[in-house]
Parts: sequence; structure tokens; C-alpha cells
Amino acid sequence: MKQGYFYFLALVVITSFSVAQTLSPKAEISVLTIGPGQALNDAFGHNAFRIKDPANGLDVTYDYGRFDFNTPNFYLKFASGKLNYAIGKSKYNDIYGFYTWQNRRVEEQKLNLTQPQKQAIYNYLATNYKPENRYYLYDFFYDNCATKIKDVVAETLNHNLQFHAPKDFKPKTFRTLIQENLSWNSWGSVGIDIALGAVIDKTATLEEHMFLPQYINSLFGLATINTNNTSLVTSKQTLYKPKNPKTANVWSIIISPIVVFSLLALIIGYITFQDSKKQSRSIWLDGVIFGITSFIGILLLLLWFATNHQATANNYNLLWASPLSLLALKSVLSQTPKVWVRKYLKFLLICLALLAFHWLTGVQQFALALLPLFVALAYRYIYLINALKDH
Repeated sequence: MKQGYFYFLALVVITSFSVAQTLSPKAEISVLTIGPGQALNDAFGHNAFRIKDPANGLDVTYDYGRFDFNTPNFYLKFASGKLNYAIGKSKYNDIYGFYTWQNRRVEEQKLNLTQPQKQAIYNYLATNYKPENRYYLYDFFYDNCATKIKDVVAETLNHNLQFHAPKDFKPKTFRTLIQENLSWNSWGSVGIDIALGAVIDKTATLEEHMFLPQYINSLFGLATINTNNTSLVTSKQTLYKPKNPKTANVWSIIISPIVVFSLLALIIGYITFQDSKKQSRSIWLDGVIFGITSFIGILLLLLWFATNHQATANNYNLLWASPLSLLALKSVLSQTPKVWVRKYLKFLLICLALLAFHWLTGVQQFALALLPLFVALAYRYIYLINALKDH
């Protein structure tokens, strides 16, 4: 009997958290925009709903994009694009404290909603937070912490929502929008430019810009509700301004991509120059180049064809990181490579020329920090074509 009572009490508690309260007329719903953080996964900011109702003692936030590191096969699912993300619920003070501790900007926009609309959004979020509805398949561009905010508001307002472009608005590609939040000379930026294909070099529509939290903030501020032609946002305020942001130190500059790839390019160039003077060939260097570029190429192919990531398709980084180099590796490591290896080197040189063409015409943008490496590879391939002429 006593055990049954505790089961009943637990059921009441669980139910109270999964069913939305009736909001009072004093309730407010706002959108929080969190500024960028230091880590790569925080570099684009974050969004959340805030539900505040003093009459009911309610001040909570709902946000999307949370994931569980303890998920079985976490890294495999993450890499393959099959990791489920979730909606989260927190006390507002906890969320505010966490982001101010991280020294990240916190901005709030109060939404201009009727009482039924406020209740509809709250009901939607509470229902979405139920365990059976909580998880969804994340997509960085089309289904993330920012797009969910837009979708929830649009759906609960029966899509009677109009977004307006700022006066100085110029549409940008998805890649440009990403890179505006990163330093071009960071490993995160280079990794993204290598892993993501030409599909993100298309120009995003106005609404597609809202995959980034900062555009949720700016475009919500200009949005209007069609039914009564009123502004979506009634007021906005900055709740926290960052203090003394960290600056790059000397060590971070030394190990930055442009320095590392320039150094590698100089090493390849110097060894190639010495090989030319001695009329020899540093076989180990060719083995390293063919081995590493083919390995990167195989990873890019897997990202393209073996995962659910849409953004990794049509990746022309395969023009410099060719998986086919793995087939030539054994022959390259011998003193007398096969005759066809010279033809393959000409193919690699043509691929580098095509890469430059794709870059200049805007088909796909490549990591600027890789430019010294591309030049060094071209120099090495030209030398090898000439060195193997008599084989």
C-alpha cells in the first residue's frame, strides 16, 4: 500500500512536468539569443524560449540542440549524421548563470502575442518536451537550435508571420555565413571547409539565414504578424554584455593553420629543390603525400556517401585529396614506379588546376590556409612528372 502510494506520487510529479500550466494574463514569452562562445560548437551562438509568468511562479527556458554524450556509439552516430538531439528545459536563472559564467552575451526579445498564442507556444513546448516527443534528427542548416525557434513560432501562429530583410541586407552563401563566425586561420574553419562540399556554396534565402542565432535575433526584430500587421517583437534588451574577451596568444598563432601549412609547403618545396639538384627522388616524401591525401580523400568520400549529412555532398576537396592515390602508393614507394604513375601525376596536376577553376568561379570555396600546400603539391607533381620521364 505504501509502495503504491509512492508510485502514485511519482506519477503525479512526472505528469505535472509534462503537462503545460494555464498561463496567466501577466505571462510573457520571449526569445533569448546567446552570443558565441570560445569552443567550436559554441562559435555560432544559441537560442532559447523563455516562459515567464510571475502569477504562477514560472520562469523557465526551453531550448533545442542538446545531446547526450552517453548515447551508445555516440561518435559513430555523430559522424554519420544519425545522432538524435533533444529539446531541453531549465530554470531561467540556471541558464542565465551558465552563459554569464561563460562570458557570453545574452539578449532577450519579448514576443507580441495574444493570450491564446502564448498558451499555444507553451503547450507546444511542453508537449515537445515529453520523453516520447523530445528527440529529433539534427541538421546543422535546417533543423537546429535556431531554426526550431522560428518553426515553433511560425507553426503556432499558423504561419501568419512575415520576415523582412534589413535595408543593407545582402544574401550570402551558407559557407560565408559559417565563416563569418570563425577566424579563417583557425582549425575549426579549415576543418569545416575541408569536410563540407559545394552544396553549402549556394546562396541562402532570407529565412535560411536563420539557421544562425544572430539572424533569429535580427530578423525576429523586423518580423510582422500578418493577421494584425503588428511587430512580432514588442521590446528587446541586453541582459548581459561580455567582459574582457580573450585575445589570441603567441602559441595559438604559431600552431595556426596558415603557419603549419606554410611550413609543410616549405619542407616539400625544399626537399623537391634538393632532389632536383641531386637528380634524385625522396621516396619517403612521395609516400607520405600519397598516403595522407588518399586517407583524407577516403574520409571525404565516406562523409559524402556513407552518412546522412547533406552538407558533405559534392565536395571538390577530392581534387587535391584523391582516394585514387592509395592505388598508386605501392608503386610510388618503389625505386622504379610503373609507367602509368607518371600519367596519374599529370591527372593530379589537372585536378589541382580544376580546383583553382572551381575556386575562382565560386563553385566551391576552399580553405585559404591550404593555399601554400596546394602550390607545394603542384611543384612536387611537376618535378615527379619530369623525373619519371625516362622510367
